[in-house]
Amino acid sequence: MHNDDSIGAALSAQDPLVRDLLRQEVEHGVLIPLKTNLELRDDYATGNILITRVPTKAVATTIDLLREMLPEEIVKGVPHLRRCAKPSDLPAHLKTQFMNETPQSRQIHTGKSTWIYLILGPESMLSREELAQALSTVEGAEEEVFIQSVPVPMVAPTSQIQAAMWSQHFWPCVYRKNNPLGPHPSQVCRHTEEIANDAAIWMTLAHQVANEAHAGGFGEPMGACIVQREAGKTTLVALAADARWHNQAQTGCTGNPMAHAVLRAISIVAQKLVRAEHREETKVDTILEFEAFQDKPLLESEQKVFEQDHPSPDGYLCHGLEMYLTHEPCVMCSMAILHSRMGKVVFGYRMPLTGGLCAEDRGREHPSLNGADGGRGLGLFWRRELNWSLVAWEWESGGSVRPSPVDMAIHA
Repeated sequence: MHNDDSIGAALSAQDPLVRDLLRQEVEHGVLIPLKTNLELRDDYATGNILITRVPTKAVATTIDLLREMLPEEIVKGVPHLRRCAKPSDLPAHLKTQFMNETPQSRQIHTGKSTWIYLILGPESMLSREELAQALSTVEGAEEEVFIQSVPVPMVAPTSQIQAAMWSQHFWPCVYRKNNPLGPHPSQVCRHTEEIANDAAIWMTLAHQVANEAHAGGFGEPMGACIVQREAGKTTLVALAADARWHNQAQTGCTGNPMAHAVLRAISIVAQKLVRAEHREETKVDTILEFEAFQDKPLLESEQKVFEQDHPSPDGYLCHGLEMYLTHEPCVMCSMAILHSRMGKVVFGYRMPLTGGLCAEDRGREHPSLNGADGGRGLGLFWRRELNWSLVAWEWESGGSVRPSPVDMAIHA
């Protein structure tokens, strides 16, 4: 939460157009980073690995032997686990289990050990018989080759704390300062700090344009605001409201899906880029009975922003830009945001039935579900199978910047 001084400083730093467009008081809110589908599943998924132990002087020979007999994906299959571990580095339960098996085991775990425990690979991908036969040729190996199955987390830890905990409970772990389950925490923290001071301004504008369009009968009270943040300067690029009922009778419940606020805002950015390239001279006018994309400015505020040139018209569509929305976008609009290569998205109100960005379960307790199971959210802002990802936040305001109520079944 930021104080009024930071709000005033953020406002004074804006260009005159932004200050002119604001019609209501700007109040800060709280930015809550969205969690990915992977972050919301179980903390970890476990699987079994096979381990052995060899004399310290035979470690290099044993690893070379494994590389010769096993595919690379098996040898390197668990990079977040330490390949080699001294007996003293094992978790207490494994140390106790292995030490008490045989007299030789007790000797291995007594004093300064000359033995090393070694990961062989995932149990499901290995043959114990073949491994035992190969390891029996290692110099100094035990008469009966030691091979044990150990349960371990199959995904990498997302923090040093988690790595330490797993090292105590499973097997010595390594935190490689990454997050395989979502955006890295340091990245989220850095981006949150970048947008925190002026996010309220853009959310306020999105709400204003949403209310204006709704009052004019153009669409639902939903709005979008796109800005560029570059070299310490933030520039308003596009402002668009929902226009699903523009030039269309309100006979159904969906209206024109091509006129959602997200699609109109992205289209306005595209038109600015085209204008900058001076391609309008060769544009061929097309007469359509119905124009699906209601992407021409409808409100005075939309027009004022539209008339401003794009601050940096090079590059792909919305690459690296920020979008501020009154409501969580539907699946169609969420995919449009990804395809446009948006960098950050902030929205003010979850749409548990129709939204595409949130990954949380759409639980039975939501009143709109009437006891039905809503399933799991798609979490489209960050998914491994998609070729683009971004950082997204939910915006909570304790003041007047709150979305107008809408039917939860509406696609925003």
